[in-house]
Amino acid sequence: MKVLVTGGCGYIGSHTIVDLINNGFDVVSVDSNIRSSTQLLEGVEKITGRKIRNYKVDLCNLEDTHAVFHENRDIVGVIHFAALKTVPESVADPLFYFHNNIESLVNILKCVKEFNIPNLVFSSSCSVYGNATELPVVESTPLLEAQSPYARTKQMGEQIIRDYSRVNSTQSILLRYFNPVGAHSSALIGELPLGRPDNLVPFITQTAIGKLPKLTVFGHDYDTRDGSCIRDYIHVMDIANAHTKALQYLLDKKNKENCEVFNLGTGNGVTVLEAIKAFEKISGVKLNYELGPRRPGDVIAIYANNTKAKELLGWEANTGIEDMMRTAWQWEVALRDRVLSN
Repeated sequence: MKVLVTGGCGYIGSHTIVDLINNGFDVVSVDSNIRSSTQLLEGVEKITGRKIRNYKVDLCNLEDTHAVFHENRDIVGVIHFAALKTVPESVADPLFYFHNNIESLVNILKCVKEFNIPNLVFSSSCSVYGNATELPVVESTPLLEAQSPYARTKQMGEQIIRDYSRVNSTQSILLRYFNPVGAHSSALIGELPLGRPDNLVPFITQTAIGKLPKLTVFGHDYDTRDGSCIRDYIHVMDIANAHTKALQYLLDKKNKENCEVFNLGTGNGVTVLEAIKAFEKISGVKLNYELGPRRPGDVIAIYANNTKAKELLGWEANTGIEDMMRTAWQWEVALRDRVLSN
């Protein structure tokens, strides 16, 4: 069975392609490569032994998007990752985010409808909950004010799919994942930000290896146990496997509604400073970091209740924070060694 993965050259998309292939699916990728390269797909091919076709297409262009679907009429589902995802950038340039993230989703749905694609899995985010007043959040937790335009595009995207699902037969799942980190155990693929990283873990590993001079912890006066933000860090391969399980759940017609939502997290909140300490422990590297001011758009604390995904999808988040940091560090070291060997 063939699956179309949008954003397949990206961090989560590439790891999900590996998991899909490991579970018997064929995969076609679409990626504009404005925030990625084909390097991770090359790693996927080494891991799986499969050549992955990637269409270099901007999904905001309906004609080009339509052409991909026209060539792949036999796909059983779409997993839609492709989106811009940098919180500070979205604060600085909201129109860029609204155009890219919403227009691409609408074009995907137009093609899903025209070509009668039966299944859709949407990459959403815990940012839809805003500054939740009760933790851990469950899928029925009310969505509060989005703290960034990026988060608002995820709230809007979810609502667009809900509205679409009310009047169309496509079965959809919204996966709200928390903070994906780490890398594949082979160290052939991992998080590969273009330019200066925005997410915490690549910032940690790039500082530790000397690419960056120091790490800034944004905010140390929050009402948390050590003053830094709390996040639910989850290994990227656990996230990847959840997408495969979500698609299989739809293929097996286990869903009770046209559109269902699942949290993907470990259920454990870890502070930024605790994550740094976990990295220092597994790597033996003393990290050069400073405590800085809060960053616009950041939520204070968020972590998941993942009971629904466990019970209905049969999914487990099996990796602890130290193993997440270990694989992220192995990936960073592997990147350095490849550069040195060339």
